[in-house]
Amino acid sequence: MGKHWGNLAKISGIVYFRLSPYEQKAFKGMISEGVPNMVRRFQGSVFRIAPFFMGTYLIMSWATETNKAISRKNPKDFENDT
Repeated sequence: MGKHWGNLAKISGIVYFRLSPYEQKAFKGMISEGVPNMVRRFQGSVFRIAPFFMGTYLIMSWATETNKAISRKNPKDFENDT
């Protein structure tokens, strides 16, 4: 009656390469190539990122301690209260 799905039009000049999912190896080289690559990338970026995190942590801890010290009540202001 008509053309079947997949044969609706003839397209020339386009080449499709497909690999069967049964032929692929999803985890090939994950340990032998993936772990060393992850370590290399971590070492390459840790010295660019770590100083900002350490600086932020130090500023936040200083600000928290200063806020607690400023927010405390002075006991000498309340010596004469009954």
